[in-house]
Amino acid sequence: MTGDVRWEGPTKPAGVPAAPVAAFSPLLARTQVAHAPVEPIAFDCVKFIVIRAGRARLFSEFGAHFVSVGDVVVLAANTLCGAEPDGWVATTTLYLDRDYVIDQVFWQYASRFQERLDASQFLDTHYAEPTQVLRIGKHRAGLMMPWLDELTALSVEGVPPERFYRAQSLVSAVFDVLVPFLVVANEGTAVARRNASVPTVPRHRLFRPVRPEVLDIAHSLRVELDRHWTVTELAARAHLSVSQLRRVFVDAFGKSPISYLTMLRAERMAHLLRVEDAPISDIAARVGWNDPDFAARQFRRSIGVSPSEYRRITSSAPARSNPD
Repeated sequence: MTGDVRWEGPTKPAGVPAAPVAAFSPLLARTQVAHAPVEPIAFDCVKFIVIRAGRARLFSEFGAHFVSVGDVVVLAANTLCGAEPDGWVATTTLYLDRDYVIDQVFWQYASRFQERLDASQFLDTHYAEPTQVLRIGKHRAGLMMPWLDELTALSVEGVPPERFYRAQSLVSAVFDVLVPFLVVANEGTAVARRNASVPTVPRHRLFRPVRPEVLDIAHSLRVELDRHWTVTELAARAHLSVSQLRRVFVDAFGKSPISYLTMLRAERMAHLLRVEDAPISDIAARVGWNDPDFAARQFRRSIGVSPSEYRRITSSAPARSNPD
C-alpha cells in the first residue's frame, strides 16, 4: 500500500523514491490507490494505514488478514508488511517518526513520567504489537476523512514549519479516535513480541550514537547475504566479544545480527520471487538459505505467507496502469 509514497527526511526507507524536498517532517500523510500487489517493505517509522475504499489482503508477521473500509492497520517501526489488493484499494497512510510518537506519549502521561526515556520504555512495554488491525467501523473512519485529506494536502512537499501545529492538531484528532482501539500488551507479551519483530536500518536520530563497528557489520550483512555468517565471526570482525556485539547491535537496530540478516534475506527473496521465474530453492540459495524447508519457514515468519503463495500473489497481478 505504500509503493508510491515519498518520504522526507535525512534517510528514506529502502525502496522509496527520493522526495523533492530536503526538509525533515516528523509527520506525513499520503493517499494512494494500489491495483497491484505491494512488495513487503519495512519503514523506520510508525504507520497508520486507513482503508478508504476497496479491499486488500495484508501479509506480515501476523499472517494474512483482509482489510476493508472501516479498518485501520497500525505498523510499528521496523515491521515488514505487504499487500494484495482485491482488485484495488485506496488508503491514506500516516507516517510518524518514532521519536515524535514518544514525545506524544510523554506528554500524554506527563504526571507519571520523570523523563523522556520513561515514555520510550512505556511504549516498548505496553504497545509492543508490531502489527494491529483496528476495526473502528465505517462511521468512525468517515469522521476522519476530512482530517486525513487536509493532512495529505499539508504533506505534499513536507509539512512546512508554519503549518506544523495545524498538522499536529489533525494528527491528535485522528489519535483521539484510534488510540482507544489499540491493544495494550502486558510486559511478558511485550518481550515476546519485541523478540519476534523484524527491524530495518534506522536513521541516525537515536538516543545514542551508533558505533562505527556496528554500522560496518550491518553493511557487511547487506552486501554478502549469501555468506554463511556466524555471530562469532561477526564479533571478531568488530573486535568485540559475542555478548558485546549482541548488546550494541540490539541497541542500534533493535534486533540481533542474525535476526537482522533474516530480515534482509526475506526482503531480497520476496523481490526475486516477484521479478524472476527461477525455482524457489535456487532463489533461496542465492540469498543464503541452502535448505529449502528452512528458507520457507523463515520467509513465512518474516513475510506472513509461504514463498510459493507470495509468488502466486505477485505473478497473478493484473498489469499496472500508470495513473499519470
